[in-house]
Amino acid sequence: MSELSVNHLLGIKYITQEDIDLIFKTADHFKEVINRPIKKVPSLRDITIANLFFENSTRTKLSFELAEKRLSADVINFSAAASSVKKGETLIDTVNNILSMKVDMVVMRHPNPGAGVFLSKHIKASIINAGDGAHEHPTQALLDSYSIKERLGEVAGKNVVIVGDILHSRVALSNIYALKLQGANVKICGPKTLIPKYIESLGVEVELDLRKALEWCDVANMLRVQNERMDISYFPSTREYRQQYGVSKDLLDSLNKEIVIMHPGPINRGVEITSDVADSGQSIILDQVQNGVAVRMAVIYLLASKIK
Repeated sequence: MSELSVNHLLGIKYITQEDIDLIFKTADHFKEVINRPIKKVPSLRDITIANLFFENSTRTKLSFELAEKRLSADVINFSAAASSVKKGETLIDTVNNILSMKVDMVVMRHPNPGAGVFLSKHIKASIINAGDGAHEHPTQALLDSYSIKERLGEVAGKNVVIVGDILHSRVALSNIYALKLQGANVKICGPKTLIPKYIESLGVEVELDLRKALEWCDVANMLRVQNERMDISYFPSTREYRQQYGVSKDLLDSLNKEIVIMHPGPINRGVEITSDVADSGQSIILDQVQNGVAVRMAVIYLLASKIK
């Protein structure tokens, strides 16, 4: 397969195993590019990309921007917090104004689930979903799977546990879709109040005991507690959460095997993982960051090649 089956990356649930294989193969090439002394390729010199962030983001926004610049695209950055959206302009008005500047691709983060799908039906540009509410975050799931494959050789057959605030996490949902699509076994672990009721219908098991989950898994993806999305208290205290669901070096060392630790960032050090875990040889957190640029370059490049 030489091209993606989709014209947008709206969510993992819309793509195929073949799409993932193609993205990873392309990312391998770009990973080699970004490790050269000259890190730029002229692939997208005639493509204009608008980054529309209706929610705050540091890491994802920087990663996309770097990916776009490495591909030599023209980049427009739009932060809705400081824009006419505050004055009541609608999503379609905002985007149409930007499209009138002849933009080919839109990378969008939005607080409303489905915003990217809505947009893709109304405008001609190719859309990449950089996170829609607590729904999906497809490029994060792709870079997570890519990082697992890089460390363990393959994703199929591996046992992956996602630990923490599953209820508010778009990373968890996209990861479940991506891991299941590639043949991994997935469990969810966290306080009962932070696990959605529908989760088992996605073909994953729930394990409330962290130690049992870690003894089962090859990879633990540690999510942060998203306090900014909580309007009520889901657990008694941070201290209690840390005692039940935080991973320390002592806990890792007491397991009968070595597991891989991941985190989509930003890390609450000392809550979901301690500093000595984050900085240990078992952690691939910094690999995830580097792989994020290569995977996003691959997605942008492959979608741009479909723009007529």
